[in-house]
Amino acid sequence: MATPPLPPSEDLARFFEARGELVKPWTWHLLRLAKIREAKDTMDPQEYLEQVQEAHADLMRLGEFWKGREEEVFGGRYRPSSVIEPLPGSPEDR
Repeated sequence: MATPPLPPSEDLARFFEARGELVKPWTWHLLRLAKIREAKDTMDPQEYLEQVQEAHADLMRLGEFWKGREEEVFGGRYRPSSVIEPLPGSPEDR
């Protein structure tokens, strides 16, 4: 079974913007990869490989982003992290 083609980066950006998803870091990575894919034919193969490797390394650095935010990220339910001091909306919040 073939993988369906990915939409152009402009369409992908409009889709994410319409859904309010541009605040999520992984959507920026998807857009970045779409732009790299679109420019692949105009790039030197080594440059393409380096850009994909750099994008992968940046994505892997998001690892800590997920910890403790599973409900918000995967379930769509926002809950402020207990690590943030003071909590947004608390009396101590300025």
